[in-house]
Amino acid sequence: MDRRKELIQQYKELKKEGGVFQIRNTKNNKIFIDAVSDLKSLNGKRFQLQTGIHKCLSLQKEWNEYGESAFVFEVLETYSPEDESVYSQKDILIKLKQKWLNQLKPFGERGYNDEGDLK
Repeated sequence: MDRRKELIQQYKELKKEGGVFQIRNTKNNKIFIDAVSDLKSLNGKRFQLQTGIHKCLSLQKEWNEYGESAFVFEVLETYSPEDESVYSQKDILIKLKQKWLNQLKPFGERGYNDEGDLK
C-alpha cells in the first residue's frame, strides 16, 4: 500500500508542460496545429483519431484514408505553466497557438485548421 501512495505522490509532483503541437500528414505535408496544457495528453489526441472521434473532420477523414502510419505528432513549442494561474495558462496557450497558425498558415491545401481559428 505504501508503494501505491508513493507512486501517486510522484505523479502529483511531475511538472506539467504544455505547448503547441502539429499533426503532420507525411503523404501530402498537410498539418493540423493545436495547443494543450499538458503535452502528455497527445496520446489522447491519437486515440481520438484512432477511434474516429477527432473534432477536425478533414483530418479525421484523411487519417482514415491514409492510415495512422502516414501521420506524425511533433511538438512545436513548449510552455511550463508552473507560476501561472489557470486563466493565464489558457491565454498564453491561445497566443502561442495563434503565433504558429500565423507562421505556418495550415489552411486550405496547406492544412486542416480553419481560418476561423485565427480569431
